[in-house]
Amino acid sequence: MDSDIAKLLTDFVEKVGLLRRDLQQKKELEKYEARFARIEQKFSALAERISRDDPDLAKALRTAWQLPARSLAFRNKDHQDKLKAEAASGPPPDSEPE
Repeated sequence: MDSDIAKLLTDFVEKVGLLRRDLQQKKELEKYEARFARIEQKFSALAERISRDDPDLAKALRTAWQLPARSLAFRNKDHQDKLKAEAASGPPPDSEPE
């Protein structure tokens, strides 16, 4: 799967996982329990199918669904590390100083 699509899919699953968690914390999940059960059923089938070709992506998707805050924290840390590495290496070679 294309890395951009994989990232977008992981972000989407994470957002739905965060919504589910928020509803659960606010004691409002029971109103939507059947809908989330169907979403989880479809998601599990999707993750199972993806795991045949890309087990790492399937694992990331399952983490994004089950532990969305953890998934978000790891993505934020990776992004911060990337920014620090880019800052340490200086401006990109094709950019000219003004």
